[in-house]
Amino acid sequence: MGKHTLKFLLVLCFSTFLQSCNYYKETEEREVVARVNENYLYKEDIQALIGENVTEEDSILIVSNFITRWATQQLLIDRAKYNLSSEVQKEFDELVKNYKNELYTKAYADALVSKKLDTSFNESEIESYYDAHLENFRLNEDLVKLRFINLDKNSLDFKDIKRKFIRFNEEDKTDLDKIALQFKAFSFNDSVWVSTSSVFNRIGPLSDSNKSQLLKKSNFLELEDSLEVYLVYVNYVLLRNDQAPLEYANSTIKQIILNKRKAELVKELEKDITRDAIENKQFEIYN
Repeated sequence: MGKHTLKFLLVLCFSTFLQSCNYYKETEEREVVARVNENYLYKEDIQALIGENVTEEDSILIVSNFITRWATQQLLIDRAKYNLSSEVQKEFDELVKNYKNELYTKAYADALVSKKLDTSFNESEIESYYDAHLENFRLNEDLVKLRFINLDKNSLDFKDIKRKFIRFNEEDKTDLDKIALQFKAFSFNDSVWVSTSSVFNRIGPLSDSNKSQLLKKSNFLELEDSLEVYLVYVNYVLLRNDQAPLEYANSTIKQIILNKRKAELVKELEKDITRDAIENKQFEIYN
């Protein structure tokens, strides 16, 4: 926004008000844009609002809306201070102070911890944590290991595809991989646990009426709608409240261990800072 545009906007919105009141000195370096009681909005506060490619009309609108929002907020704050008791205001001020302190200390601690944090894992560490906290790893949803193919009803060689899909030896898998481009969707990775909710999202004909078939081990399903067929083979099933397998809990355990390491580093940091302050006479307790 150009210099003349900004001056025009300010004169348009506030010239009458500023001419009748002498709330700031002309010699003051910071140029005032608006005032609400004892609160001032300065030109420097709105300069960052306007990008280089913004039109003059949009610039005027953006600045005008910002000033209005700022004024409304200041008026609400002033009205709140007038109506709230001094005890409540003191409580709020203390909350703000504490929150500010927490933001500063957390940002500093996170920066230091990120430099020292060991993010590597070994399998024995993960397994040990899993074994020691088995009851914490119960499933809150059903899991399955399965493979599926989604294809047109009139696909050529459907019977051959179905036979190979069910048998699924190494040669069958290779043959199906070669023709996978003709499938609408497929997944042959039947060694990974997935939630039944994600399966329902991918396989349209699945519903509550045939969910029981999905939760049967070593079970083949052939589902269809008006245009398509889904071939599904369920290898393994785990039900809600069963023990979660280690591979499924792996990512959760890693995050738990990382959080524990972070907490230990923060405690170490706090001890070091306090000790250094005492040694350097920056921290003293008077009896």
